Amino acid sequence: MKKSILIVLLIAGFGWQASSQEISKNAIGLRLSESDGFGPEVNYQRALGDNNRLELGLAWHSKRYWDAVKLTGIYQWIWNIDGGFNWYAGPGAGVGLVSYDYNDYPPYRRDDKSEAFAFITGDVGIEYSFDFPLLVSFDFRPQANFGYRENVSFDVGLSARYQF
Repeated sequence: MKKSILIVLLIAGFGWQASSQEISKNAIGLRLSESDGFGPEVNYQRALGDNNRLELGLAWHSKRYWDAVKLTGIYQWIWNIDGGFNWYAGPGAGVGLVSYDYNDYPPYRRDDKSEAFAFITGDVGIEYSFDFPLLVSFDFRPQANFGYRENVSFDVGLSARYQF
């Protein structure tokens, strides 16, 4: 009998936790980040279920002698912490184009060229949903590049999105 009551309470608790977590159907906004150069990202999130979503971003990064544009897609799972706080994590991938204005290696000379690249990424972050339609978040994205510098970079970002 005690086991049956415990099981019922656990199921009810998990059901309450799932119902208390509400993510917006759509959210659009701006993500500011720094990964080998400061840059903004226009960002869109689309709910795919009660606790998962797809995030798409178009980013521009710039540093002293190069500029980059990249398109990112990330699948995220969302877990409720308390009240309007959620944390999220998920895998992703993307493509980009980088344009060099200067050669970083000897002989140092002007060297205009462009290069396409692909990457895999992940995302771990925390967000807060206000009572009005504003969602703010702070996240961390490690990124493994293929075709451009073939290395791992780390991206930290702060976002603000309008929820609808």
